[in-house]
Amino acid sequence: MQNSSEQPPLLVLENFIGGKFTPCRSHVDSYDPSTGEVHCRVPDSGKEEVDAAVDAAKEAFPDWSACSPQQRADILNKLADLIDANVEEFVRAESKDQGKTLTFARTVDIPRSAYNFRYFASSVLYHTTDCSQMEHAGCLNYTVRCPVGVAGLISPWNFPLYLLTWKIAPAVAMGNTVVAKPSEMTSVTAWLLCKLLQEAGVPPGVVNIVFGTGPRAGDALVGHPDVPLISFTGSTATARRITERSAPFCKKLSLELGGKNPALVFADADLERCVETTIRSSFYNQGEVCLCTSRIYVERSIYAEFLEKFVAAARKWKTGAPSDPSSDNGALISKEHLEKVRSFVALAKSEGATIHCGEGVDQLDLPERNRSGYFMPATVISGVADGSRVMQEEIFGPVTCVSPFDTEDEAVARGNGVRYGLSATVWSRDVGRVHRVAQRLQAGVIWTNCWLVRDLNLPFGGLKSSGVGREGGKDSYHFFTEVKSITIKH
Repeated sequence: MQNSSEQPPLLVLENFIGGKFTPCRSHVDSYDPSTGEVHCRVPDSGKEEVDAAVDAAKEAFPDWSACSPQQRADILNKLADLIDANVEEFVRAESKDQGKTLTFARTVDIPRSAYNFRYFASSVLYHTTDCSQMEHAGCLNYTVRCPVGVAGLISPWNFPLYLLTWKIAPAVAMGNTVVAKPSEMTSVTAWLLCKLLQEAGVPPGVVNIVFGTGPRAGDALVGHPDVPLISFTGSTATARRITERSAPFCKKLSLELGGKNPALVFADADLERCVETTIRSSFYNQGEVCLCTSRIYVERSIYAEFLEKFVAAARKWKTGAPSDPSSDNGALISKEHLEKVRSFVALAKSEGATIHCGEGVDQLDLPERNRSGYFMPATVISGVADGSRVMQEEIFGPVTCVSPFDTEDEAVARGNGVRYGLSATVWSRDVGRVHRVAQRLQAGVIWTNCWLVRDLNLPFGGLKSSGVGREGGKDSYHFFTEVKSITIKH
């Protein structure tokens, strides 16, 4: 009998290739961010495993692409139902793997993962193509859209299942087969999803998941000559490498990258609503969201009042054990990432900025078992110059900076004054102003008087160094298909 004090054996994941779990010869450790302890071992896949997965996807492609949209939709809906039926297992795994709270995984990550399948199962049934007549030439022209082939999908660690299914669902709905590589730091829910594929009726080889690191598994996938399409969510630096590796093959690329997102708060804003929402937009999911607000520009006449209210609200934003229902935030993803985020706060302090709350100011009260975890309180900084790395680089943690502005032109110029352009928020009761400012801001997604209101029919993506391409609704339909123009002479 196992001693009650002994730790249970580590979970060891396997790749899913051709409808079967396949062991790997080497593994990397994956940590529970809330304790700092290893909790599972993830395959350290490379070229051999990727080649096998691509072969399986190629073999499955002819039959899968020949299925009707309705047949594929039925399978995706079944998969969504199975996620719902196993929701708590997915919730526990996502929280343990990523560090986010159980509440967040239960209310955001896992429901959205199931919805991704339902949304694309529905939308694939209603896309239309183009037709034109040339009576003078006796010709009829029309377009058709065909699946591309094997789609390479690389998803990040901040929303593991949520963003993996955001890629898998449209790819297979359009008739492609896929080889997916989740982050090696957050692989467990992808592995759990594999267990449901056969039960949902997904044919072998349609969805293959290869676990491993970017330099080995990711590089092999991106550089594979039989993978004509890559959808990637992650850092701008990695996207540059993907672009270089893909260039010799002229691959289709969709790159959803980082952000350094501004909020512009004008004097006529609904201040209570603005503070409440901007707290969430700054610290949601430990600030590990590409859409999080990290620069807040406030009109000078209300700056002091805003800052006072915002700091008070940030101090109430609780960082604690993921299992605690009262916790707003859990742990950051890794020790290395925690040290990186802390280094930005230290840099701001060294440059003369004021740390109003959070890192280095407020102590966390954590349970004994979580004291080696990677926790950091919500941190608010003021007095940072726009040219500082703190204001220019993506921090990807619970840190935001607040600065005053005097004019609309100044606010827009400073909001645009970074190399990123993913999202922005504008707070004002002036209808003309919100339309005007939204037009001038260099961002792919702009919210006014709200944040993270998402219609999946609309395009999602960024400008400048925040990405290439758009996904969602019609844009995903276009990305995961190739268009052909056909002319019939009659």
